[in-house]
Amino acid sequence: MSSRVLLVEDELLIALDLQDTLEDDGHEVVGIARNMETALSLVGNASVALVDLNLVDGRTGPEIGRRLASEHGVTVVYLTGNPEQLNGGVEGTVGVLRKPCSPDTVLAVLEFVRHDAERRKSLDAPKALTLFP
Repeated sequence: MSSRVLLVEDELLIALDLQDTLEDDGHEVVGIARNMETALSLVGNASVALVDLNLVDGRTGPEIGRRLASEHGVTVVYLTGNPEQLNGGVEGTVGVLRKPCSPDTVLAVLEFVRHDAERRKSLDAPKALTLFP
């Protein structure tokens, strides 16, 4: 099943590589955002967002993820090289995936999060995904 994905990533090469991976697997990328303003303007009808923590406007990723989840009902997974910055998690978001990661890992995480929160409780999360409480 395909998802509509918002990529919140300020490193263009990483974002384009993710976009290629997702689109090759049949997902639709609704946009690439490098900061909070762009992310909130592109959310549209995204169902999932992959959000980095440190963007061109600072460490806005945690707040972006919280707002996407709480205000727009988007399923949020953080994708960062600094997962320790999210100790305890962010309310309303699913978890964190450490960068760099393989395309197969990203796709496995998307497959996992396509299920609603109740269904995810009975599934095994991909090993690379740290779930928030």
